[in-house]
Amino acid sequence: MNITLASMSNQGARDSNQDQTGERIGERSACFVVCDGVAGLPGGDVAAELARNTILERFDGDQHLNAQSIRRYVNDANRAIRQQQKATSDYKRMGTTLVSLFIDRDYELAYWAHAGDSRLYLFRRGYLYEVTTDHSLVQQMKDAGHPTEGINSNMLYFALGMGDEERDASYSDVVPIEDGDAFLLCTDGFWHGLTPNHMQQSLHMVNTPAEWLTLMQEVIRKNDRESSGSQDNYSAVAVWIGDPQDTTLLHSLSEAAQFFPLRD
Repeated sequence: MNITLASMSNQGARDSNQDQTGERIGERSACFVVCDGVAGLPGGDVAAELARNTILERFDGDQHLNAQSIRRYVNDANRAIRQQQKATSDYKRMGTTLVSLFIDRDYELAYWAHAGDSRLYLFRRGYLYEVTTDHSLVQQMKDAGHPTEGINSNMLYFALGMGDEERDASYSDVVPIEDGDAFLLCTDGFWHGLTPNHMQQSLHMVNTPAEWLTLMQEVIRKNDRESSGSQDNYSAVAVWIGDPQDTTLLHSLSEAAQFFPLRD
C-alpha cells in the first residue's frame, strides 16, 4: 500500500505553539499523531510532547495492526502525563488533546483514537466524513439538542491528563481502507479556520498532500486577516492512500458535467 503524507504546524497569535505532530511508517503498519496542549494552563507543551513521543516510541511498524496494543499506547501516554503532573507541581493540571491514526498496510485497515477536540476527517470518493466526535461542552450540548450560541467552543470535558483517571480515550472500529482515501488529522485551530466545504473543495484542486495543506493554510490566513487576527495555533497531518487525486478528478469532472455539459 502506497502512503504519502505531509504535515504542518504554525504558531498563530499565541505566545507559543504547543502543538505536536509525528508519524512512523513501517513495512507492515503506520502511525500518525497530532496533539494540542490544553491552553491556559502551564505544561501543555510538555503534555503534548509526552503523548506524541510515548505513542510513537511504543508503536512497532513491523507488526500488523493490533487494536488492543494501540489502546495500551494511548493509556501509556495518559499515564506518562499523570506521572509528570505528580512529579512537577507547576504541571499538575496540564493536559493535551490527541488524534491518532493507525494503518495496516498489508490488510488495508485503519483504526483511530482521539481525546479532546483535535479531529480526524476521512475523504472518500470526493466526499468528507468527520469520523471523530469532540470531547467538548459544545458537542455535548449539540448532542442533547441544546443551543450553543455564546458557549466557549474550547471548553473540554476530557483530554489526556484531564478529568477522571479511569476515563479512556475514544476508539473507532477497525475500518477497511479504499484506494484513494485521504485522511486529515488536525487541531481545533486548523478546523476552526475552515469550513468542511473548504476542506472538500480544496482536495479537488491539488495533486499532493503538501499542496492540499498549503491551499487550506491560505484559506486560514485569509480568514484570519479578515477577522480580528486572533488565530490559534494550527497543525495538521494529511495522509493519502494510493492515488486520491485520480479518484477526486473523476468525481470533480462528474460534478462539473452537471454545469458544463460536454460537447460532441
